[in-house]
Amino acid sequence: MAATNIVYREIANKRATWALLALCGLFIVAGAGAHLTMEHYGHVITGMDNRIVWGLPHVFAVFLIVAASGALNVASTASVFGKSIYKPLAPLSALLALALLAGGLTVLMLDLGRPDRIIVAATTYNFKSVFAWNVFLYTGFFTIVGAYLWMMMERRMNAYAKHLGAAAFIWRLVLTTGTGSIFGFLVARQAYQSAVLAPTFIAFSLSYGTAIYLLVLAGACAIDDRPLGDAIVRRLKNLLATFVAASLYLVAVLHLTNLYFTRNHGIENFILMDGGIFTGLFWIGQVGIGSVLPLVLLLAPAKANLVRNRVLTASAAVVIGGFCQMYVTIIGGQAWPLNLFPGYKVSSSFFDGEVHNYAPSIWEIMLGLGGVALAIAIVFLALRLLRFLPERLDDATLDPSHAHAD
Repeated sequence: MAATNIVYREIANKRATWALLALCGLFIVAGAGAHLTMEHYGHVITGMDNRIVWGLPHVFAVFLIVAASGALNVASTASVFGKSIYKPLAPLSALLALALLAGGLTVLMLDLGRPDRIIVAATTYNFKSVFAWNVFLYTGFFTIVGAYLWMMMERRMNAYAKHLGAAAFIWRLVLTTGTGSIFGFLVARQAYQSAVLAPTFIAFSLSYGTAIYLLVLAGACAIDDRPLGDAIVRRLKNLLATFVAASLYLVAVLHLTNLYFTRNHGIENFILMDGGIFTGLFWIGQVGIGSVLPLVLLLAPAKANLVRNRVLTASAAVVIGGFCQMYVTIIGGQAWPLNLFPGYKVSSSFFDGEVHNYAPSIWEIMLGLGGVALAIAIVFLALRLLRFLPERLDDATLDPSHAHAD
């Protein structure tokens, strides 16, 4: 079957889809309840305080936002780089990107407190603040990717999809740069204040987004018993391996750069050697599970019947490692004390100069998982109601020798 004859269909398995949506609904309701509880009693019931002001919900939120940019990889590869074999998978790529960003921003808004004051953030800007820039970056992403998705799905507008795809590709790079710069421009925190964080976050987004896309694609095909060919899995496997390797390389560059400056030896020793849970999450979670294990699974020779399982296992490992990375970056960066007076040791009744402990509460966990469930629910509800996914993705259908060129 030629690519021009590809037929898109809604997911037909109602029972499995609605069961998944019901499960997601439970987590969404739990997350909403957690938000209302924190709104009523205040953040004093969480593990956050005046030193750890960004807690576990921010870990979930930033991970989802960063992954949203990378989820657009498949669509960008099809439209911008002219790889026609990815074209049938592009609508799902754009849908997933929008859903992940929606889930992440929902958690972010509800965690900050007073979500009713979002109108202030939308109308009053301090353009010296990276946070103000990101308001435009997020809304611009929704607008451009939404238009891109419409032009891919509306045959009469297909001719413009390539141009919107290029705009979406550029915008998502800018968006992830802005997210990384939130931390890179925080000069008061020694764990941050690095220009290397911007390209590092771009690499993270590419690996996280591709991993999540693989899991969602495999899950959607499994639910509806749709064939998924080995050819596209192998191509995505190679992309994922490249992005994971790039992420690991930039993480090494980031830490080597910090180690070059004597003033950063304390925070580097904290993260890499003496940071307790943060050191463990870095080496075991971020590096071991999130980078080394996926690279071994993706690059080591394997029998044909084992490749798919390895790819999905590697994708899940990348996601787990991504959460570990965000926890180390966000929570670990705040746990290390501020360097208020360089060259002097500071101590006070306010615990200045001391490493801070943080233990997330059940409310924070519920809110974060609610955002993840919201993103999953958006994707699978859309797949159930609209024609985002081809009814066949086997090798014969996606054979590039027969695919319609962009």
